[in-house]
Amino acid sequence: STCLTLAGPVCPMQSQMQFPSGYGSHLPNYSAPSGHYSQVPNKAAASHLDNQYRASYYPGYYSAPAQNVMTSVGSNVLNAQESQHLYNNTPPHSGGSSDRPVQGAISSASYLHMSAQQSHSAFDNHYSTSVSSSVAPQGFPLNSDHYAMPVVSGAMYPNVSYPPVAAGGAYGQTFTSQSLPTVGQFKDTNAFSSQSTSVPHSVQQHVPVGYNTTLSTVSSAQSVQDNLSRNLTGSVAKVNNQINTGMQYGGYVNNQASSAPAPLSSSSDDEEEDEEDEEAGWLYILNTCGISFVLPETRSVTSSPVPTPSVLQTSKASKPFGYGYPALQPGYQNATPPTPVQPSNPGHHPGFQHYPQQYPGVNQLSSSLGGLSLQHSQQPESLRPVNLTHDRNILPVSSVPAPVPNLNSELRKLNCSPDSFRCTLTNIPQTQALLNKAKLPLGLLLHPFRDLTQLPVITSSTIVRCRSCRTYINPFVSFIDQRRWKCNLCYRVNDVPEEFMYNPLTRSYGEPHKRPEVQNSTVEFIASSDYMLRPPQPAVYLFVLDVSHNAVEAGYLTIVCQSLLENLDKLPGDSRTRIGFITFDSTVQFYNLQEGLSQPQMLIVSDIDDIFLPTPDSLLVNLHESKELIKDLLNALPNMFTNTRETHSALGPALQAAFKLMSPTGGRISVFQTQLPSLGAGLLHSREDPNQRSSTKVVQHLGPATDFYKKLALDCSGQQIAVDLFLLSSQYSDLASLACMSKYSAGCIYYYPSFHRTHNPAQAEKLQKDLKRYLTRKIGFEAVMRIRCTKGLSIHTFHGNFFVRSTDLLSLANVNPDAGFAVQMSIEESLTDTSLVCFQTALLYTSSKGERRIRVHTLCLPVVSSLSDVYAGADVQAVVCLLANMAVDRSISSSLADARDALVNAVVDSLAAYMSTASNLQQSMLIAPTSLKLFPLYILALLKQKAFRTGTSTRLDDRVYAMCQMKSQPLVHLMKMIHPNLYRIDKLTDETTIHVNDRVVPQPPLQKLSAEKLTREGAFLMDCGSVFYLWIGKNCDNNFIKDVLGYPNYASVPQKMTQLPEVDAPSSERTRSFISWLRDSRPLSPVLQVIKDENPAKTDFFQHLIEDRTEAAFSYYEFLLNIQQQICK
Repeated sequence: STCLTLAGPVCPMQSQMQFPSGYGSHLPNYSAPSGHYSQVPNKAAASHLDNQYRASYYPGYYSAPAQNVMTSVGSNVLNAQESQHLYNNTPPHSGGSSDRPVQGAISSASYLHMSAQQSHSAFDNHYSTSVSSSVAPQGFPLNSDHYAMPVVSGAMYPNVSYPPVAAGGAYGQTFTSQSLPTVGQFKDTNAFSSQSTSVPHSVQQHVPVGYNTTLSTVSSAQSVQDNLSRNLTGSVAKVNNQINTGMQYGGYVNNQASSAPAPLSSSSDDEEEDEEDEEAGWLYILNTCGISFVLPETRSVTSSPVPTPSVLQTSKASKPFGYGYPALQPGYQNATPPTPVQPSNPGHHPGFQHYPQQYPGVNQLSSSLGGLSLQHSQQPESLRPVNLTHDRNILPVSSVPAPVPNLNSELRKLNCSPDSFRCTLTNIPQTQALLNKAKLPLGLLLHPFRDLTQLPVITSSTIVRCRSCRTYINPFVSFIDQRRWKCNLCYRVNDVPEEFMYNPLTRSYGEPHKRPEVQNSTVEFIASSDYMLRPPQPAVYLFVLDVSHNAVEAGYLTIVCQSLLENLDKLPGDSRTRIGFITFDSTVQFYNLQEGLSQPQMLIVSDIDDIFLPTPDSLLVNLHESKELIKDLLNALPNMFTNTRETHSALGPALQAAFKLMSPTGGRISVFQTQLPSLGAGLLHSREDPNQRSSTKVVQHLGPATDFYKKLALDCSGQQIAVDLFLLSSQYSDLASLACMSKYSAGCIYYYPSFHRTHNPAQAEKLQKDLKRYLTRKIGFEAVMRIRCTKGLSIHTFHGNFFVRSTDLLSLANVNPDAGFAVQMSIEESLTDTSLVCFQTALLYTSSKGERRIRVHTLCLPVVSSLSDVYAGADVQAVVCLLANMAVDRSISSSLADARDALVNAVVDSLAAYMSTASNLQQSMLIAPTSLKLFPLYILALLKQKAFRTGTSTRLDDRVYAMCQMKSQPLVHLMKMIHPNLYRIDKLTDETTIHVNDRVVPQPPLQKLSAEKLTREGAFLMDCGSVFYLWIGKNCDNNFIKDVLGYPNYASVPQKMTQLPEVDAPSSERTRSFISWLRDSRPLSPVLQVIKDENPAKTDFFQHLIEDRTEAAFSYYEFLLNIQQQICK
């Protein structure tokens, strides 16, 4: 039967006519792209590697040629024995590794897994159904599934040999034959021996040039999480020869080296996200001829040199550089350096010490580097003991700042902003044993693509990187002399390129250490064609809209179409920008918007079991060429389905169609859904029992009901497509399943519970404001991100929305400035040879203007050898945010109860460890260092947050959304979700104010989150991140109510008030100025809700008063007593 209906011009539905016969040539069925591995017993040998090495640009639809596909491992949930979790003992991968494309890249559904001596799974993120380990020890799959999964057992690729390197050479690390790197991570310029050599298991082989990854077997040392006894860990099962399979959301397990989908990407290197030149401020564009400034407003470039802005000026006194090599003064020595002596360890080069210097020697410099033990100096404020059960007022009056690393002033000035890059410990322990003693997690919190007002953007034909580990040159490298620099991550000595000798900022030659790349820890490079595998893709946007009866009743279409009409010209892009629309109910409707039509044309496909594209060439159209047709469609859409009686939702088929439509180019799919999908692929059934919402026992169904959405997301990621989900539901919609489409494709999730345009104006206003930000914020396409760290440190788990392409490479089909990431780390080798460590994240992306860009952040931190110094440098907010990410994973892989216990144990263990090191402490006191005094309070707040609370009625979708937020929000926004800020605002004065852009902003002190701080005579503002609650006391001053709210008295204030009127009164101006200042500090504008005692929203407000006791949870003081009791056990 004919399954396509041509509905003619878009208008209220006309009589439908049959589509001409032969018109619907079906595209291939939705399936996984093929992989590049053939099946070989006991190993996976790469096939066709020579030709597939650079994944060359395929014309037309960019479809890669099909390769042999290995049958896959079945997709079932891991049983309890197979999913043992280990927090820090997972074989980590080193921060430094080659950034070249993966050779013979596996398709989006194919994962590469290695079996080590033991099968470990570091906090696996079982956000969705994991893939079971139904694999025979020999590596043969036992059953077949939709996805190809090559499995590697034993030594990886024993037929590949690497050039030997002298022991202790500048290339540093070694690894055993059990953990050789995967083939294909080297660029074709690297020299390899063509001989095939078998590697005995007992022989250690050294790392070749260009590859500096350590993949060692697991050490027997207990990990931090292992020592956080009952913390976010599980026991380690000695399951020899067992292969753990499955991609875990947001977490990478090193034994499971996931291989990437790479058929479509502009990335030829390993870097991360994208950035446009639409920054809110000056962008410095440096080229070899001079420096010019770009004004974002005018987009014009002036060619005449102008004075160097202060942000790029070097200080008069040259700064010391890291690792024992000071900064070179302007007068370089001309003497020929002696032949370097081969170093005995990678962090020390005695041969270079004899180089004649006019600057301080290594010995003189070490004291100024900072990061040495604090115990010989006066005790820092961060170590001052605080009696938590006695000192009730520990909350500071203003927001908690990030701790400043204990570095000298020059390094401090050069260091990366904590808004972009934070570590849980600003003093890095020298050994894993010391970290274990501290009972604190080591990890990084990243906000790599955030909006910046000032960003050095560098255009240069030479991007200087370490030849070994591929680190970008940065402020913390050492210049041995004028012509050589030493990498601060792997310690290799590199040559300074000739072009780098010239500094366009100062128009001087011979001072490479003054270049902007070496003076700024956050820079952005305009990448050359070396960083592309295909021409940069255009900006492509596809909107997939639910038009069922439920959706029409909610009224969201009017808001979406109106927002698009208002922001159509502001969509990031250029002359190539393309746009398309799909709507769906029980059928899928496409819209022909080809230039030349008098009005849009609707095409209806009713055969949802075999979805196809009716006119593939006219459904995604150039935004500028078809703008009038697009506007006509957006004006017509809200009224086209007004009288619909379609109650079903064929979301799955609509997504399959969207995938087919976007596959040739990549881009962004924005899905708007209002109910459970009920027809076709991906249909779901209600799993929530409303009677269990207040349960204190097991909370079920936190994971997905089907793997359809995860598989679709992985296919999308392989084609550089991200899927963003807007869920506007009035009933349960199984967000746990639907969210997978965004988690694995690097998309984002927006959730509007009880959405109704008229009945819930607060949510309608929030959608409108969110859409304005969503449609106009900058965006990066086909991005990849890599994090490197100093030799000795290793990363073992990632958190966020992405796909793990290789051991340390995250694939981000889209990247946005509101996305945050987290990583867990361990100390694999002792750091005794260095006083500083560095972390570098690099994001390679395509801007909406079609430029390949690389944004690089570098963070430098000191190394310490005493336990007290580790506590002194603890960043309590970063620790809590990392634990929140880990607890989400634990909730899904184990249970919510286990996650809650682990959070409590994290506090118990760390405070017990601290108290055991302090002398003269009475058992009756609960003591914490000042750096951790807020730790119990934040953990209690986390336990009362929707994601983890029990005993309080919590809808399942609300809980799952809170967990999604934990995994994808930057630290600054996540902390407001966990612990809101409370202010009294009925008595704002001009005494404590700040001046922002000619605006006077009051700064009221923070209040404890307790009802004891509320008074019926006052008005209080609670900032929860995405919502502001303005609570008005019954006896609040009528002058305040009249001036600020615009009503004569308390009784006349309406229930659903979401706006403050502009009243010409000092109190009104102060209040609006303060709220505007708070709003400006975040990307998504919060909605204001005025709360009265009889308002139903009062419950939400009081649930955020986390220091108070509830029927199901401790008060803060009771929680402290519980912590103290557990410590004394």
